Amino acid sequence: MDIQEAYNLAYSSMSERRFSHTLGVAQWAQELALRHQVDGQRAQIAAYLHDLKKEMDFAQQIAMAKEWNLINYPEDEGNPHILHGPLAAYWLEHEYGYKDLEVLAAIAHHTLGTPEMGSLEMLIYSADLTEPQRSFPGVDKLRQSLYDNLENGTLMCVEHTLNYLRKCKRGIHPQTQLTYEDLKRRQKFADR
Repeated sequence: MDIQEAYNLAYSSMSERRFSHTLGVAQWAQELALRHQVDGQRAQIAAYLHDLKKEMDFAQQIAMAKEWNLINYPEDEGNPHILHGPLAAYWLEHEYGYKDLEVLAAIAHHTLGTPEMGSLEMLIYSADLTEPQRSFPGVDKLRQSLYDNLENGTLMCVEHTLNYLRKCKRGIHPQTQLTYEDLKRRQKFADR
């Protein structure tokens, strides 16, 4: 799959609003990829495809996730908005025939993160949260941190998400907590 095919697939699968967000993620992902020596083509493909299943009805997302054995935690079913990444990755691999495992992992993990994220996974996770149309307090600081250091910036993005969920009194998914703990551990080793 090339960038144009990914763009076309996203364009034909999303509302105008969702596609506008996707274009922002792709633009920011490309900039971060250039900065951090990550393959720019793969970053753009992952960015274009990350929300491919986002606008599906929640009941349909749950049904597909069950059918494809993508329910990994009890929290998954109660929070169907987190299933669209794994669904898109599975669909792309098994129904569409796309085989780049690194891109598929970046798509699958762009909402919750995952322990031992690679550079492309961190880049898509963080670009999704901080793309140019986002305007929450502190987003510019997150963008600068990502630009300066991808791993540290991703840790700050996960921390932001955890703080937001606590502030809103919403549950923290175990996979996001594991992602945070892994990034903190990696940061300790990097600081030595």
